[in-house]
Amino acid sequence: MKKFLLVGLLGLASLTAKAADAPAVTTLTGSGSSFVKPIMDKWADAYGKVDSSVTINYAGGGSGKGQTDILAPAVDFAGTDGPMSDAQLKSAKGAILHLPVVAGAVVIVYNLPGVTGLKLDGPTLAGIYLGKITKWNDKAIADLNAGIKLPATNITTVHRADKSGTTYIFTDYLANVSPDWKKDVGTATGVEWPGTGQGQNGSAGVAGQVQKTVGSIGYVELIYALSNKISFADMKNANGKYITASLDAVSAAMATATIPADYRFSFVNAPGDKSYPISGVTWLMVYQESKDAAKGKKLVSFLKWIYTNKDAIKMASDLYYAPIPEGVTKRILATIDTIK
Repeated sequence: MKKFLLVGLLGLASLTAKAADAPAVTTLTGSGSSFVKPIMDKWADAYGKVDSSVTINYAGGGSGKGQTDILAPAVDFAGTDGPMSDAQLKSAKGAILHLPVVAGAVVIVYNLPGVTGLKLDGPTLAGIYLGKITKWNDKAIADLNAGIKLPATNITTVHRADKSGTTYIFTDYLANVSPDWKKDVGTATGVEWPGTGQGQNGSAGVAGQVQKTVGSIGYVELIYALSNKISFADMKNANGKYITASLDAVSAAMATATIPADYRFSFVNAPGDKSYPISGVTWLMVYQESKDAAKGKKLVSFLKWIYTNKDAIKMASDLYYAPIPEGVTKRILATIDTIK
């Protein structure tokens, strides 16, 4: 009996020693941009295999939620496709960095059975969302699509109901191409939508609503359109060229951008024959001074991995996100080194 007890105690001691030797698991939590959620999920899974002592949870919920959560702060980092304002940053509990992590295209999806190859320009798209163009065979649309038989179907606009960075990019574009939109609606993560359009939460919600509503039009990130096999329009850019959204077309647009020291910038309606006009970036927002030293170190390591690991960069391009230019990446890595 004593022998069995001794063996049992030795076994328990061995298990206790192994448990003591196992590294503590640090959980990093993030929320915000649905634009970037597909790649954040991929990165979180891959990085957990690189460093088993870290678990990364990214909840999405829209850029507005990300901004609210990082200001609280209720998360360790947040994603946004629309930069925070100076007033928001002043209200934060410390300096917040905006780190551009990927760029992407916002595409105009539509549900018109039998119609492919639709072309749109900025003023016409603004007219549709302002409620001034209400039929698919309206002359403004027909003039852009010679040779395509457009139905007399009513247009149903679909937009994001939640505060969204995708909405920020979309409305930023419309404000750049339509004086009426700029005056009456403006640019924001959430706006007062004209007309009688339908609101949906998240990009998945917008994509789903367009899929089931004949005559509808909406805006989502390229990855959502491709993965759901939804038709999307070619857009006329600032040089008068019709461009199909692609990784290369986003990179061409971003190459024209002037990027300031705080990385808050816009490059919608960019010049250049190959530029896709409704393009933007997602920023990861982090506090420059971490309240938790252990989490801060793990977060810095994860951020550096995103920007430098070849597999991480390839994961993003496989999901149709354009990479941040190399020269800008070097600046961002130097900025990450300032995190305390």
